[in-house]
Amino acid sequence: MTSRPFFAASAVLTLVLIGCQASPAATPTQGPTLAPTASPTPAITASPTPAITASPAPSAPAEFPINVVDSEGASVTIEAEPQSIVSLTPANTEIVFALGAGDRLTGGTDFDDYPPEAAAAPDVVVQVAVLIEQIVQIEPDLILAGGNNFTPPDDVQRLRDLGFPVIVTYPETVDEVLADIELVGSAIGAADEAAAIVAGMEERIAEVSDAVAGLSRPVVFYEIGYLPDIYGPADDSFTADMVDLAGGEPVTTGDPVSYVIPLERLVDLDPEIIVLGDAAYGVCPDGVAERAGWDEISAVVDEAIVPVDDIIITRPAPRLAEGLAALALAIHPDAEIAPPTAGTAYCVESAAIP
Repeated sequence: MTSRPFFAASAVLTLVLIGCQASPAATPTQGPTLAPTASPTPAITASPTPAITASPAPSAPAEFPINVVDSEGASVTIEAEPQSIVSLTPANTEIVFALGAGDRLTGGTDFDDYPPEAAAAPDVVVQVAVLIEQIVQIEPDLILAGGNNFTPPDDVQRLRDLGFPVIVTYPETVDEVLADIELVGSAIGAADEAAAIVAGMEERIAEVSDAVAGLSRPVVFYEIGYLPDIYGPADDSFTADMVDLAGGEPVTTGDPVSYVIPLERLVDLDPEIIVLGDAAYGVCPDGVAERAGWDEISAVVDEAIVPVDDIIITRPAPRLAEGLAALALAIHPDAEIAPPTAGTAYCVESAAIP
């Protein structure tokens, strides 16, 4: 598995680590730009219908103990169907609820924002700190962690040393997101529910793929963050995979382990469309157009700068298929794709950034 950098104390933390795991509204100070001083004003509001409108039929009782292999290759034995589940990432929290096991979630993160009732679980992750002592008091049957330093590896090992089964999820492609949903489903005794969710996601992804298959593929820069550097997708990264599936040619940093792209490289690659994944942090098309050195980029000249809801596009959870639809429509607004049934694109007006 390719290693990825760990950007603490900024939105790049959550965006880069398959991020946007946290809601911008929940932690505005995490943005690489200045946090908005007013509540975000939705520029585009999608239908309020959630991505998953019905709970899958309950599966037959699962047989335990079972053994599963997580995203990092660790073999984890789960002795009995978990009745107390702790999630250390918002994506895993969202998966647990989608599988119909939200009532078994006994610990989560302070970034958990979907579904809204997920925020009620006690916080055992605050910012990026894992509260080991609190987890020990909960005595969970299963812990769902995040890979590539999203959950510090030392904390994962400590929890395992304490005797807790810990599954680490870290998808690097859309296909691996589907696999992780099935992994969690198997681990908590909801394999049939996971299979139903994945089947629905695959159908939606196929719809998007078919809609963009015959269209031109513009060069697209997905902006993860701006200031102190320009942040975009690393080579062969999850975000680059999403842009590719959405019908664009992704502009990447030129490095598989760095999410920083020099302005010179960006200008040279000359994106035809700029997608603002950092729109919720006060980054709007007018501000991008006023940045020094960006006036030669085709997307700026043609005013092809689109704010999106980064949460549904980059969080590896069941709403991802709707995020792909949103991204595809940002790149191909005339494509025959049903509008996403989840997400809101924010653009908070801010002062021009030099």
